[in-house]
Amino acid sequence: MLQPVTTLRTLRLPSGRAMPALGQGTVRLGEDESKRREEVRALRLGLDLGMVLIDTAEIYADGGAEDVVGEAIEGRREEVFLNSKVLPDNATGDGTIAACERSLKRLKTDYLDLYLLHWRESVPLAETLEAFQALKRAGKIRDYGVSNFEPHDMEEARALPGGDEIVTNQVMYNLSHRGIEWDLLPWCRTRALPVMAYSPLDEGRLATRPKLKPIAKRHGISAAQVALAWLLGQEGIVVFPKASDQAHVHENRAALDVRLTDEDLKELDRAFRPPRKKVALQTS
Repeated sequence: MLQPVTTLRTLRLPSGRAMPALGQGTVRLGEDESKRREEVRALRLGLDLGMVLIDTAEIYADGGAEDVVGEAIEGRREEVFLNSKVLPDNATGDGTIAACERSLKRLKTDYLDLYLLHWRESVPLAETLEAFQALKRAGKIRDYGVSNFEPHDMEEARALPGGDEIVTNQVMYNLSHRGIEWDLLPWCRTRALPVMAYSPLDEGRLATRPKLKPIAKRHGISAAQVALAWLLGQEGIVVFPKASDQAHVHENRAALDVRLTDEDLKELDRAFRPPRKKVALQTS
């Protein structure tokens, strides 16, 4: 049941800027040089189809994914909503700024639309936030956020100087891992803070789950598209599946046009139960 749309849907960040609801992930891109040309072509096709959000990180292939993205967006930077992430080991005041500069060099750009702390470790959040603010003042980043933060982490960060400018939390969220629905997702929605859902297909496992096949058959789509459509139909969720080949890019883009019925959603709730208690945040 596909209904074409003329423009891709966006969400409003607390800063007032718009962020696309569907984008492209880059985990494991740049690891195999023989695949680089196809990876670049896939990302460029995604841009052609309107999936202009690209999510990457300095840890992916030790910077290799950022190199691939830099090649893919060359000459098209103004079209792209570009997000990268700093490792917690690098998230000191000076370290965050240096890591951002390295990412910018690999990405062949002079600014990021969004910069995230990849996860939390021992560096004080206040130090990282101070560096984010400095990068923002310098025009190196437009907005900043966090990743893999529990509600108590969010509360702590928001109470610090600059914490009120955090615009998103990127966490694992998919049909198989729905724990954030208990506390984190309501917390973010109350504050109009979009959630970026990484691993939307549970590292590809949902594409082969038999429980998705009846719904997929009714709509004439794939199981993967059912899983993506479920996420895309929710309030305040940004989705960025990885696609290293052009066929998957087309498949991911088409998921935005799928409209699941109320009966579909009930069937999914029976097959993939919502949480009934607090669940620790899942990470990959």
